[in-house]
Amino acid sequence: MIGARTRLLAWLVVLAGFIAGCTPTVGLDAAATEQPTAAAPATAPATAPATETAVAPQQIPTADAPAPVAAPVAVPQPFALNLYQEGDFVPQYTFDWCVAASIQMAHNLVDDTGGGSWTDSGQQGELWEMARAHSSNSFNGANPFGWAQVLTEVGMGPYSVVSIPDYGDALQTAARAMTETGRPVGLVMWSGRHAWVMSGFESVGDPAQFPEFSVTGIHVLDPLYPYGSGQWGPSPEPNSLLTPEQLATQFVVREPRRWSSELPAGYLLVLPQAQG
Repeated sequence: MIGARTRLLAWLVVLAGFIAGCTPTVGLDAAATEQPTAAAPATAPATAPATETAVAPQQIPTADAPAPVAAPVAVPQPFALNLYQEGDFVPQYTFDWCVAASIQMAHNLVDDTGGGSWTDSGQQGELWEMARAHSSNSFNGANPFGWAQVLTEVGMGPYSVVSIPDYGDALQTAARAMTETGRPVGLVMWSGRHAWVMSGFESVGDPAQFPEFSVTGIHVLDPLYPYGSGQWGPSPEPNSLLTPEQLATQFVVREPRRWSSELPAGYLLVLPQAQG
């Protein structure tokens, strides 16, 4: 019996050693070290919301206040101005009275009082004498200075005479003056020998909006219509719209010797001025 118990005890000792060899030798410290590794996936989501909350305030202004957009650049558009109405045209009653007839037409173009058109031949003769009194040249007629002076005196002014050396600049100057004042422009035609009235124009670009614009058409009134000139060409019908090329056949540089003046050679305009 003793031998049997001794063998049983020896077997239990061997079994205990075998079990001890199969058990991992992990202490409390090791278990504490490995614990965060197993819990790491659980702590990661808790950090992400904190990051999103910090970024969100920076994104709100971007959505509510977009970056400013530059305003589009204005592009010149077709523009037109025409003062003419039926009945404004007046013929010159003699071959000398073109300035006086042009004064009558200028009045008709701007008169909105209902007082009636200026068409009377007797009045035209009086206006011619007034223009002659303010003129001085070798031909003893009415020149552009007298023309401008009478326009001013009869209440349509102020007007002045200007000489512009470049043709394109002259057309722009005339169109700009009409836009600013709402009054017609006098054109000194045939190198200083004749008077027309510019009653309107067409352009690409509004002269009041664009410093640079192009005049594409000119409305004119020739008091000599329908006779015209054998040298300079036919008179256009009243309120005709001429191209700059068509107008240039009769609107040319004034000859300095035509009448005495301190103005340099150029294209002459009887130009409306802004009211003071």
